[in-house]
Amino acid sequence: MSVELHLPDLPEVPISLGPARGRPPRPRMPWHLRLREALSAYLPLLLMLMLALATWWLVKNSPRPLTAAEERPVSNEPDYTMSSFALERFDAAGRMRLRIEGARMRHFPAPDRIEIDDARIHAVAEDGRVTDAHARQALGNGDGSELQLIGGAEILSTDANGAPVQMRSEFLHAFLVTERVRSHLPVRVRVGSNEWRAGGLDYDHAARRLDLAGPMRAELAPRAAAGSLR
Repeated sequence: MSVELHLPDLPEVPISLGPARGRPPRPRMPWHLRLREALSAYLPLLLMLMLALATWWLVKNSPRPLTAAEERPVSNEPDYTMSSFALERFDAAGRMRLRIEGARMRHFPAPDRIEIDDARIHAVAEDGRVTDAHARQALGNGDGSELQLIGGAEILSTDANGAPVQMRSEFLHAFLVTERVRSHLPVRVRVGSNEWRAGGLDYDHAARRLDLAGPMRAELAPRAAAGSLR
């Protein structure tokens, strides 16, 4: 025997898939906040990229060391000039040892040398002796310790005995540190009351020696015998 049960039709209940209990929906952030959050997340990567680009740019644009083939030729032009100048050099105690004046000076960097127009030199030795010199032009090294006096050159000083010494020529090569004077051109030398005219000279104050080259002519005072001639 079969039994059939007939259940009444149940009403349909709508099912809503709403948010879970206790977890409210996340509000949508404004665009500028979302942008800032994205930049914060990618900022380390951007900084590393910028650092790599900056390093590459520096390596590409940094100057390269000059090779032997790329070295620039030495210029024959002066690197600086001075007009109506005066240069002074002092020792460790503050005493003036050398003063160089002139109408115009040109300095050439290679080699380190100077050219002076209307040169005037005032030098003071360790023992206090004074040497003055002048010429239309002077050529020398950068510190002025060695000078070639050209054109109307004259040097005034004193010998070891205190007698005045005067040397005149169209060329005088003065070594101010070692106190020597040389010339291969005709010279006139006056020591005290004696005067010589010669074809050249080599004067060494430290050795108390004056060598004159021929041809030579001398005018000697009766009681004076200054210098040694050779």
